[in-house]
Amino acid sequence: MQVEVGKPVTFSGYAEDYGRQIVSVQFSLDNGEHWTSYDVSESSSELWVHWTFSYTPERPGFYRLLVRSVNDEGVESPLADVAEFTAA
Repeated sequence: MQVEVGKPVTFSGYAEDYGRQIVSVQFSLDNGEHWTSYDVSESSSELWVHWTFSYTPERPGFYRLLVRSVNDEGVESPLADVAEFTAA
């Protein structure tokens, strides 16, 4: 996907943990070195959690957004979802 430098781009999706409550959704733009967490602890274990993430690239280049969930036992998704984009 191609996006413009200086203009926000929004990603969205759903997370589900097969009977466990998701308490946070985490995002990383540095290949998983650092994660930003968003609390979704008011979610239900019976529902998928809808998430959105907006980011404004400040420089041209290739970007890779990783997204994972954390359940009520503190267990993270074994594999993060990946969204790749190029800013020009």
